[in-house]
Order: sequence, then C-alpha cells, then structure tokens
Amino acid sequence: MQRTRVRNKLSSRSKEKNSVLKSFVALLLVSLCLIAANWQYQRGVDRHAKNFKIEANTKLPATPLTEVKDFNSNEWRTVTASGVFDASHEVLLRNHYSDDGVYGFEYLTLFKSQGKSFWVDRGWVKAGASAAARPEIPTTPSGEVNITGRVRLNSALPHGSFFAIPASGDLVSAWNLRAKVKTENYYLDLISGESVTPKAPAQLPELSDGPHMAYALQWIFFAGLIIYSRFLIRR
Repeated sequence: MQRTRVRNKLSSRSKEKNSVLKSFVALLLVSLCLIAANWQYQRGVDRHAKNFKIEANTKLPATPLTEVKDFNSNEWRTVTASGVFDASHEVLLRNHYSDDGVYGFEYLTLFKSQGKSFWVDRGWVKAGASAAARPEIPTTPSGEVNITGRVRLNSALPHGSFFAIPASGDLVSAWNLRAKVKTENYYLDLISGESVTPKAPAQLPELSDGPHMAYALQWIFFAGLIIYSRFLIRR
C-alpha cells in the first residue's frame, strides 16, 4: 500500500513537471508568434507611411532644386535644376531590367549645378550584344541645360557592379562612386530635359501595402492555435 502511494506521488510529480514543461514551450512559441506578428505589423505600417509620402510628394507642383532645404521630407518631389552634365563621370549600373524583362543598365551621369555635384539617373538602356559589348547610350549634351527630375536620397542610389563608360569600357566589379567624386546626399531621377529626356525613365515603385498585415494576423492566429492546443492537452 505504501509503495503504491509512493508510486502515485512520483507519477503525479512527473505529470506536473511535464505539464509545466509543456506550458513553458507553449508560452515560448506564443511569444515568438507575437514577436513575428508585431514585426510584420510594423513593416506594414512603415510601408504604408512610405507609400503615403511618395504619393503625396509626387502630387506636389515642381519646385526649383535650390528651394528644397529638407531632402528627407521632400524625397520623390519633382524639382527643376539648371547646370551642366560632367561627361567624364558617367557609369552604367549592371543587372537592371526593363518592365518587360529585357536585360540592360541604369545610366547615371554627374550633374553640376550652382557649385553642387550630384548624380542624375538618366533611365534604363538596353545591354549590348555581349557582356563585354558597350551598349548604345544617349549623347550627353554640352553646355548648360535645364532638367526636371524627382529627388531621391543617396541611400536609394541603385546598387550593383558597374560597367565603365569612359576609356575602354572594361567591366568594373567594385567601384565606389562616392569615393571617386564628392556629391550631395541626394540624386535625381530624370524625367525630362533639354536633349536628355530618357526613353525609359526610372519608374515609381509599386504603391502597395503588401501582405504584411495579413501575415501579422496569420501569426496571431498561430499563437491562438497554440494556446487552444495547450488547453486540449493539459495532461
């Protein structure tokens, strides 16, 4: 009789330990699900705010670049500028595709305006016949020109390896543009200009909030499912 009591007591303690362990695991999984849900929610909020900013700023009337003081709050706004293109500083950004999937390059030229230098994204150009072939690029005008473009921050400058336009046109796998020349903390996506209107200008991003909110709800559902399952297997 005494042995039976001891066995029952040990069995009861073992069940309690297992129950505590199961509850701990369930709590851990629920916490991870809620963390993931909050992460997706914040991504959705940030993306919505970014899209709202893009939509609002693109609807503002064009203003001279010289009147823009805060480039962070005015990113994506249409501006006008007068200056000269520096044909000695032109590069092609590799691994960029057109809307219909054709391989090509993003074409950038340094622009100098009222003592300031910044890059101008002149749009997409089709690649040459081979990887080493120099593509056909628009002529860079000499002399002062007036251009219209959208303000972009340098942090959004297209990345990737570069195809050098000057000299022999050799492929350059690692070339830091900012180390070659000193530029402002912004650049322009060219919309139009005197003799430089791009055939395929840089496009606005898709203004969609994406699936982040749905993913957040999905993670909350998983957390609820874990809690419900824990109550079903309390033993």
